[in-house]
Amino acid sequence: MSLLSEAPVSAVPESSSWALAPDLPETLPALIRQAATKFAEQAAIVDGAVTISYADLLVRSQAVARSLIALGVQAGDRVAVWAPNLHEWILAACGTHAAGAVLVPLNTRMKGGEAADILERSGTKVLFCIGDFLGQHYPALLAGQRPVTLKHIVVLRDGFKADPDQPGDMGWRYFMGQGCLLAPSQVLAREQMLSADSTADLMFTSGTTGRPKGVMSAHGPTIRAFSTWSRVVGLQPGDRYLIVNPFFHSFGYKAGWVAAFIQGATVYPEQVFDADKVLARIAHDRISFMPGPPTLFLTMLAHPRLKDFDIATLRVAVTGAASVPPVLITRMREELGITNVTTAYGLTECGGCATLCDPGDSAETVAGTCGRALPGTEVRCVDEEGRPVPTGQPGEVLLRGYHVMQGYFDDEAATAEAIDADGWLHTGDVGVLDERGYLRITDRLKDMFIVGGFNCYPAEIERQLADHPAIAQVAVVGVPDERMGEVGCACVVRRAGSELTPEALVAWSRANMANYKVPRHVLWFDSFPVNASNKVLKRELAQLAVARLVKAKV
Repeated sequence: MSLLSEAPVSAVPESSSWALAPDLPETLPALIRQAATKFAEQAAIVDGAVTISYADLLVRSQAVARSLIALGVQAGDRVAVWAPNLHEWILAACGTHAAGAVLVPLNTRMKGGEAADILERSGTKVLFCIGDFLGQHYPALLAGQRPVTLKHIVVLRDGFKADPDQPGDMGWRYFMGQGCLLAPSQVLAREQMLSADSTADLMFTSGTTGRPKGVMSAHGPTIRAFSTWSRVVGLQPGDRYLIVNPFFHSFGYKAGWVAAFIQGATVYPEQVFDADKVLARIAHDRISFMPGPPTLFLTMLAHPRLKDFDIATLRVAVTGAASVPPVLITRMREELGITNVTTAYGLTECGGCATLCDPGDSAETVAGTCGRALPGTEVRCVDEEGRPVPTGQPGEVLLRGYHVMQGYFDDEAATAEAIDADGWLHTGDVGVLDERGYLRITDRLKDMFIVGGFNCYPAEIERQLADHPAIAQVAVVGVPDERMGEVGCACVVRRAGSELTPEALVAWSRANMANYKVPRHVLWFDSFPVNASNKVLKRELAQLAVARLVKAKV
């Protein structure tokens, strides 16, 4: 089998955007220092009325690092951020890295119990947390379940009131003054302790065990992978990059502001996707670069007043999912006027990106495949015995390369299950490689489904739903949805005598789990189809669910 992805890095022409950049820094703090020199007076971040130049980005990041050190954060300690896309999120992250600590991004959709579990298992010492957001006061969500290891909460923006029972907690402004007496040389010493192989972040991703696992990734691979990504997709110095993808996800963090800082682009954070606001921002701020899931662009295209907004400056878009309709790529190019539209594939365990289409590829290629592997990455599709399948035949997607994770935090067994003895990462996705080495994802081995760009893992949702006193048995499957692509359907066997209604279960779910995990449909069953080992036949169950939902519409 001939694979473009197996070509050595040296085989890529130096003139190609796929070639490795010659002057890449080894660590993220070194990247900020390099950017502050190369793009000093250029805007790095524009967040409402706040504009931060690249030179000021370095100054503010160093101040965050000094304050973290003053609070007792040691090299290798974990520091979490639980907030929407804000300039403070980026400053907190950059300062965490400069202090030699490990960044732990938290999903803003999580409920208090979900966040507390990750904070406790990661041993997080300091949490940067938004105050009021989406009708919630985030510090209050941890009330009664705050881990003992969490020494400080730094509350961003306004709305923070000191808690006499938590004297270590403080607002952002007060925090920024904590390290003012600390010598800058202490931060520099921490930075010099770092190498390309030092752990930069610990990103928790859900899995088939039903409990999120912490993916450890290093500084160097992130910079190398997204240096290539940014140049291939056409991110340029001076581009105005609207980041709607959440910073707690690789798409908003690594393919987001890290990629922007590599290339000298300007980051425009957007907290929540709203079609009206996004179209208005593109027009007002003359945005030129904006990745996002297919749902985002479908919503823009469906906007009744799309032609009222001048979005002619939008030049580049990157999207991706298991299935992207070719007509979407064509419409993005023709109706939204986006010159460069491309797709990519990756997962947290490989740093967020493994394969990538070239903007010059046809609409059919961009929509029908996830592109070819980044230089230095190998891709295989294998059968159940681990043997490579012929070109054009489906098999489990395996990845091997410099950006594969260091492992799962405190979980050697799960690491050994995910990465085999030869260094191949078993993704759990089913794909097909064509004769050009382009990958097409066709299925998911582990029943995962995607809701509006968020990965949903049935086992995790089932574990949470099983806590409901009226549920005897539950299985969650993904079903098609016109707007979201897929949504969750909870198939439930109720306890005898239960009067639980679908509306009540949905309401309970909204109170106990992130919104994207909440089932959009609830179906009652007397029993589930099972195999000889009494394991639920999820595919057969999903077919039954879809048939019942279709019948209910008629």
